[in-house]
Amino acid sequence: MTIIKRLLLVCLLLLVVGCQPEKKAESTPIQVRVVRVVSGQTFEVLGMGEQPNLISQVRLIGIDAPDLRQRPWGSNAKEHFEALIGEAPVNLEFDIEARDKIGRVLAYVWKDKILLNEQMIKDGHALYAPRFPNHKYDLKLERAQQWSRLMGLGIWNPEKPLRTSPYEFRRANR
Repeated sequence: MTIIKRLLLVCLLLLVVGCQPEKKAESTPIQVRVVRVVSGQTFEVLGMGEQPNLISQVRLIGIDAPDLRQRPWGSNAKEHFEALIGEAPVNLEFDIEARDKIGRVLAYVWKDKILLNEQMIKDGHALYAPRFPNHKYDLKLERAQQWSRLMGLGIWNPEKPLRTSPYEFRRANR
């Protein structure tokens, strides 16, 4: 074989290998005990990972709940999330990106076969906020927002709507 043919063969092999779909790491949900709800999108858990007494912060994937300073929506979101979580343990399901830029664990949270990320949006206490590369339940979350918006629930209440998105509010009030 000539050098050109070998180079072409190597290039073809690299192209074929590079075009293979990226394999997702299948993660098994883990059960944790919630120790505190911080906001409508963040909570603290005990017993995650190899250190059973370590408290970790977890942020719900795909939602953006009002800031606690956005009254009354922020406190409403936190209270609603606390009510959804209750006393029983919850299951955390992970996607591609494990942590956000400030170190919180990113997860989909399940309780009694209910995806709490979706329920927060569906009940009008959070906005759907897609975050690349975590898109496992984007369609569910987007449909939940369409529902709550059509029903005028929570932040979509036509008599008292949330006028500034949580992202815009945080940016303006750093």
